[in-house]
Amino acid sequence: QVSLVESGGGLVQAGGSLRLSCAVPGSIFSKNSMAWFRQTPGKQRELVGLIATSGRTTYADPVKGRFTISRDNAKNTVYLQMNNLKPEDTAVYYCNTVPLDPSRSWGQGTQVTVSS
Repeated sequence: QVSLVESGGGLVQAGGSLRLSCAVPGSIFSKNSMAWFRQTPGKQRELVGLIATSGRTTYADPVKGRFTISRDNAKNTVYLQMNNLKPEDTAVYYCNTVPLDPSRSWGQGTQVTVSS
């Protein structure tokens, strides 16, 4: 089963930046729009933003103007650049295809913690 591997999380102070990476198997990367999601305990996973194969991006309102998604087709990797981080951005961040494939498991995610 193909797997998605997120990395780059960590602890950062409010106002700081992090860049997350998601390694995607080549068999699915070139054919799919990719999205970042995040989840906090007790809450449903929410969409952060997505990038189409064309490179067009869409973002959820809470992160507009602060987060940027990009994709490197040569490396089969999608990135999430997060600037001006806020404590409410604290979550486990995941990547996945859009639309979701029910047969594909989520990756382990990467923890982002923003201290005030």
